[in-house]
Amino acid sequence: MIEFIDLNREQPYKIFLNKYQQALEKKQKNIEAIAISSFNPKTDEVESRFVNLKYIKDDQWIFFSNYNSNKAEDFAGHNQITGLFFWHQTNTQVRIKATLQKTQSGFSDWHFSKRTKEKNALAISSKQSQKIDSFESIRRGYEEVIKDEELLHQRPNYWGGYSFVPYYFEFWEGQKFRLNKREVFEFDDNKWKTYLLQP
Repeated sequence: MIEFIDLNREQPYKIFLNKYQQALEKKQKNIEAIAISSFNPKTDEVESRFVNLKYIKDDQWIFFSNYNSNKAEDFAGHNQITGLFFWHQTNTQVRIKATLQKTQSGFSDWHFSKRTKEKNALAISSKQSQKIDSFESIRRGYEEVIKDEELLHQRPNYWGGYSFVPYYFEFWEGQKFRLNKREVFEFDDNKWKTYLLQP
């Protein structure tokens, strides 16, 4: 589930909320899962991965991650991303282009304090994306952290939020015979412009 906080009132945000609610009514699983694609200028490669979008606060779309991960390196080198939702229950895609930055530490602290101790134990113990000798080493690290009640309430400085502000939305609706509807909103000259694309 995505939590909406003082959602921006511009048209693409209203459309997104409407499509989200339609998918929710159809019992779409993993409705908060968004594929984030990023570019790493050091390796000259594009990477994609799913993350859970937790909040949309005004015009900021927020998820959380390890700041030492591979994707964090991508974001540090190139802060433009593309995000993609696909909700098969309504045959809808939402494609977003955006610029990204870290959230304020206070917001990350607030979110961390709301999480279960199991989730926090993994966030603390995981050295995300680093090579390991065995899965058992992950389990041992996790079990050590989860026993430390004091540690579980302290957000580590290597874990926190990212927020991105979209400048492009494409709302794709799948139709019969592939007569798909594609409606675009693009922020240009300080306002949202809209147009349609061929299927």
